[in-house]
Amino acid sequence: MSRVLLVEDDEALAEAVGLALGGLGHEVTVAGSGELALRSLLDERAEADVVLLDVMLPGIDGFEVCRRIRAESRVPVILLTARGDPIDVVVGLECGADDYVVKPAEPRVLDARMKAILRRVAAPAAPTDPLLQVGELCIDRTAMVATRGSAELDLTATELRLLLEFAEHPGQVLSRQVLLKRVWDYGYVGDSRIVDAAVARLRAKIEEDPGNPTVLRTVRGIGYRLTKQ
Repeated sequence: MSRVLLVEDDEALAEAVGLALGGLGHEVTVAGSGELALRSLLDERAEADVVLLDVMLPGIDGFEVCRRIRAESRVPVILLTARGDPIDVVVGLECGADDYVVKPAEPRVLDARMKAILRRVAAPAAPTDPLLQVGELCIDRTAMVATRGSAELDLTATELRLLLEFAEHPGQVLSRQVLLKRVWDYGYVGDSRIVDAAVARLRAKIEEDPGNPTVLRTVRGIGYRLTKQ
């Protein structure tokens, strides 16, 4: 059973989604505003495996809530957006969200997305050699911690999985479709925004000059490649 924090100000919708997800085996707690969600997660340290976060909230909107969560926690965040507007999606992902779902969302779709996220953030079986080194980057696959030089990188679970995927295939071009399957665990047919936004956030943390990347390069029209350095 996964513990879900549903942040939704529409009481009727929150009740319906909560009951549906409960029937699918999740333990759902509802927060009716961004303020209540932040208080629960950051002040009261309530435990949650995943956060379902509505973008359009009264007071503090979902984007700001996501930023504040991400500043202190790696808990996976799925944005619930009414329109799926490309700008809203990109802004949300750049705030640190792991995924997004366009409302109204079928409970089984939410269930599948949450399970996909929880599968990929679960600690993998310890490899024969837990340390993976590519240039200045080092990933401890047992502790799931990444460093550049002597500095530990503050990565979300998704960013860490993305970096690990690149580091396990240095010099190889990975398409957006391949990354969606391997990192996000599902095919986002025709929609590469989630990959592009995640790569942009990862570059901001591993590149000396994210605007002129030398470590994680774009291969135009195909995807991305981590240089062997």
